[in-house]
Amino acid sequence: MVDLAYRSLADYKQAKQQASAQPEGFWEDIANQFEWHQKWNKALTFDFHKPEVKWFLGGKLNITENCLDRHVKTQPNRTAIIFEPNDPKETAQHISYKELHSRVCRVANMLKKNGAKKGDRICLYMPMVPELAVTVLACARIGAIHSVVFAGFSAAALAARINDADCIMLVTADGGFRGAKVTPLKDIADEALTHCKSINTSIVLKRTGQEVAWNDIDVWWHEALAEVDDLCPAEIMDSEDPLFILYTSGSTGKPKGMVHTCGGYMVYTAYSFQNVFQYEKGDIYWCTADIGWITGHSYILYGPLAVGATTVMFEGVPSYPGYDRFWEVCAKHKVNQFYTAPTAIRALQKHPVDLVSKHDLSSLKVLGSVGEPINAEAWHWYDDNVGKNNCPIVDTWWQTETGGILITSLAGITEQKPTYATLPMPGIQAVLLDNEGNELVCKNEGILAIKHPWPSIARTIWGDHERYKNVYFSAYPGYYFPGDGALRDAEGNYRITGRVDDVVIVSGHNLGTAPIENALNEHPNVVESAVVGFPHDIKGNALHAFVITKDAVYDNEALVTALRALVAKTIGPIAKPDRIQVVSGLPKTRSGKIMRRILRKLASGEFDQLGDVSTLLNPDVIENIKRNN
Repeated sequence: MVDLAYRSLADYKQAKQQASAQPEGFWEDIANQFEWHQKWNKALTFDFHKPEVKWFLGGKLNITENCLDRHVKTQPNRTAIIFEPNDPKETAQHISYKELHSRVCRVANMLKKNGAKKGDRICLYMPMVPELAVTVLACARIGAIHSVVFAGFSAAALAARINDADCIMLVTADGGFRGAKVTPLKDIADEALTHCKSINTSIVLKRTGQEVAWNDIDVWWHEALAEVDDLCPAEIMDSEDPLFILYTSGSTGKPKGMVHTCGGYMVYTAYSFQNVFQYEKGDIYWCTADIGWITGHSYILYGPLAVGATTVMFEGVPSYPGYDRFWEVCAKHKVNQFYTAPTAIRALQKHPVDLVSKHDLSSLKVLGSVGEPINAEAWHWYDDNVGKNNCPIVDTWWQTETGGILITSLAGITEQKPTYATLPMPGIQAVLLDNEGNELVCKNEGILAIKHPWPSIARTIWGDHERYKNVYFSAYPGYYFPGDGALRDAEGNYRITGRVDDVVIVSGHNLGTAPIENALNEHPNVVESAVVGFPHDIKGNALHAFVITKDAVYDNEALVTALRALVAKTIGPIAKPDRIQVVSGLPKTRSGKIMRRILRKLASGEFDQLGDVSTLLNPDVIENIKRNN
């Protein structure tokens, strides 16, 4: 097993000092711990104004050789993945590094035999089963670019992502288990493919056994797999070759296909995984995320496997068959590091605490939080009842765009502070800016930004570099702008205060308001809409849609039901507004801009905190919204 972790506060302080004094040398030392076919000739070139970032220029590698082959040589029988299925009566799988390597090579050959090659984009729309993990790695093995689409997205959302990347192949399943529900993935995929011209082959895994329609391009996974062997040499990739595209919601327009590359992403995810969670040989680590999100990419698969860890992959949900499922799985597999979302913690703390205490959680050493800032009440419940005040909690701040964790405590090494992500990782140069882009010093509050690149920063938006520049580098030239505000205490700890753009984090998922508004506006009775977030006990934030209709009906359940269904069909169930309010108008400036700040206050019921509304073009609509709230 590779060990990249700082095991003491002295190690950490030394790393901070080196990263500050010699950032390129700092990352080169870490990159040297991996296997390269050819070493790089220059560590870094970057220009945040273009913007352009390149790490380990000229370096040649394949990430799967670092995640699989080198561990097969040193620990072939160590468990790489523990698969815990949705139904606890189904036997868990323990897949060794040797077995995982064999499966990946076989699936890589299956992809090649069906026409996939280096540089092709392959879309994965699959349940949380080992075959998803294997297919991700198989794509990387042959140099194909994987684009995983979360299996909760609609046919329209799936089609948009396939078309944006011009994917030539889809890998899906007949269906997927999620709690008591069965998702008809093949049916959804078939609907999506009626709008996709680029797909030549659709490989279908049999998971649920349900009846499915069959098309000319369809191939059964088990039949295709029977035709190939498990000998597949790894394609040699350039450090800057794309590894994957992963779509994230934008504040305007279509989703953004963030592009991550082979070398830098590998280095950073492995480094951050081992340091944040203080993973040690023999530990059992469990991240409860879905591989359809960046957390699953970086901290179920690539980060843990790159250092030779044992990682748990969970198909189910925390409430099935009971609200103690997480704790039952932790006890069953003797989990040491447990990484989940505040949404899940808040949902579980609503239930009797004996659902936690009846399970033996003594194996736990580290707890983690991801997806959004964790509130104090949830933090203390997690600490008291799950960690028994004996497990450090790492409250991690990062994004799809960053590729890896940027601000966090390191478990048991640096101090934690409830509701604070705490300190930037060694090698991460975080700053606070005022609205004019000036750096703020000492204890302060402002706009979070990063002033120097790190290896796993996304390199571009697929097919739209200008948008990448406009979204992340134009607001504050010379800095990466993540879209979050933050406050910093006297010790330098950061607390993320929320989005400063039109993205709402719901249950840990970034949801752009513009695509939801576009979906609502498709309804023939909708003239205009505006969507904002409001605080929610479980989800952190929920969505409130203000809708102007042609027919002034303020209590139309049929309309509300139709609009929620329209959003679910267009984007997916996760984007459905919790509240839809029909209004006579929206508060606007004289230039026609919707005042979302005011709508957020109205959605939150903060009627006495609206501030000055005299400059609005139509201040009278506020009273109408209040009356019908």
